Amino acid sequence: MEGMQAYGAGKAGGAFDPVTFFQQPQTILRIVSWLFSIVIFGCIANEGYINRPNEIEEYCIFNRNQNACNYGVFMGSMAFLCCMAFLALDVYFPQISSVKDRKKAVLADIGLSAFWSFMWFVGFCFLANQWQVTQHEDNPLREGGDAARAAITFSFFSIFTWAGLSFLAFQRYKLGADSALFSQEYTDPSQDAAGAPYTSFGGDDVESPGGGGGAGGQANSDGAFDGTSGYQRQDY
Repeated sequence: MEGMQAYGAGKAGGAFDPVTFFQQPQTILRIVSWLFSIVIFGCIANEGYINRPNEIEEYCIFNRNQNACNYGVFMGSMAFLCCMAFLALDVYFPQISSVKDRKKAVLADIGLSAFWSFMWFVGFCFLANQWQVTQHEDNPLREGGDAARAAITFSFFSIFTWAGLSFLAFQRYKLGADSALFSQEYTDPSQDAAGAPYTSFGGDDVESPGGGGGAGGQANSDGAFDGTSGYQRQDY
């Protein structure tokens, strides 16, 4: 993005450009991570539970360990929701006028993306280990094998997509705020003007009338207070 920026976005109030938004690396990685989470969730939820020919109750395809399937389904569904939330935040991010709020959003992106990368690493190791020790007699018909391998594969890919999101967020954090355009106390100018009770002090002295007392003294007393500056000037 050209021009002055704060944490990877320009000054608040600009029009939303969907083409530019979808061309951003962070948007592409979020959509890819979102698709991976759908694949993992769908593979385990639809084909992750099997049974032997002589059984009625279904068990998890990963070594009949229910925790493995529960972990994959939970991670897939939560990652899906997290991607949706951060995509919405990315759309709204350029409209955030406060630099402090932008900083909080970027820090949250760094932390949560790194967290999800770690959790997918744990999930990949867990699912791969349980699939490796799965007994052949537990699944003699080899049902759901492709779905199990797909869940493991996309869990592995998710490690790098979320790590990439954390890295891109860290790059935005390093950019910081451009002091030529923003300050740490920057707010929307329209809100600032509406909330300010006083204007700046211009430094113009109110000259006292030439008379000494009476009406002239009253005029001097009235003129001693400059209502536009917010200060009271006292002459001795």
